[in-house]
Amino acid sequence: MRNLKRTIAIVCGGDSSEHDVSLRSAQGLYSFFDKERYDVYIVDIKGTDWRVNFPNGEVAKVDKNDFSFKQDGKTVWFDYAYITIHGTPGENGIMQGFFELLKLPYSTSGVLVEALTFDKYVLNRYLSGYGINVAPSILVRRGEEDQLDEDKIEREIGMPCFVKPAADGSSFGVSKVKNIDQLAPALRIAFMESDEVMIESYMKGVEISIGVYKTKDKAVVLPATEVVTNNEFFDYDAKYNGQVQEITPARIAPETAAKVAAETSRIYDILHCNGIIRIDYIITKDAEGKDKIMMLEVNTTPGMTETSFIPQQVRAAGLNITDVLTEIVENQMA
Repeated sequence: MRNLKRTIAIVCGGDSSEHDVSLRSAQGLYSFFDKERYDVYIVDIKGTDWRVNFPNGEVAKVDKNDFSFKQDGKTVWFDYAYITIHGTPGENGIMQGFFELLKLPYSTSGVLVEALTFDKYVLNRYLSGYGINVAPSILVRRGEEDQLDEDKIEREIGMPCFVKPAADGSSFGVSKVKNIDQLAPALRIAFMESDEVMIESYMKGVEISIGVYKTKDKAVVLPATEVVTNNEFFDYDAKYNGQVQEITPARIAPETAAKVAAETSRIYDILHCNGIIRIDYIITKDAEGKDKIMMLEVNTTPGMTETSFIPQQVRAAGLNITDVLTEIVENQMA
């Protein structure tokens, strides 16, 4: 009898510094998916080495011609790809282009949206045209470091500021610069992760992160998570090594929470996103002392371990993560 269960690939790994973090997200997703409804496999991608990792530790090579693999002598084809790569090639449109060529449905936004959201500087310029509040920033390309006007940076960006890779999905390469003497070392660190680097104004306030997904039938904006850390900022250690307190729902005024939810839904629609995304903000104060919502970045392949923001927020919303994933898959398969 033919197997009527759909076959899902959890596509993870990638070529960025967060390869191993992506593997943890894949394990989380594997535990969340409804195995009664789907046959689920983890596909680990690193460079040209694409393999299916079986629960028993065995592996099978993926045929890139049709994204299939052999199991017990039989060819297995996928019906759907859930992309959980943090960084290239899963967060910048490359994998999406591959799946488009194969006509294989996938969980993220399309090629253009992924490329746009992956480049933080370009995304900020684009969304600012829609009235989204973003911090002032300057773009520096590799080889142009000597052309920087330090007086202009201090005047337009100010100190302290952040130096971060502009086109990268990771938490690596980010530095908080407190004076101009720290700028050159920070640029060198950021250029290890990306050929383009952003110098961005420091925004003082409450950092929050909020997830959203939409289907043909409904829009779900999840409760925001407040990020509290004693580190200089929400860096790799804070994010992945427990040096942070995550409070869901965030301790912000109800009217501010409503505005953040509306802004998040609006950005989702402006970009024409698909699947679950997460948007990070800083809640600052304006000249009158009122809350001002400043967007930090859009994450189209958010972490999906048991303790990641999205599963936390799904639980806080009284939802079941297994049901949410089923909704997202079936929204495209119907």
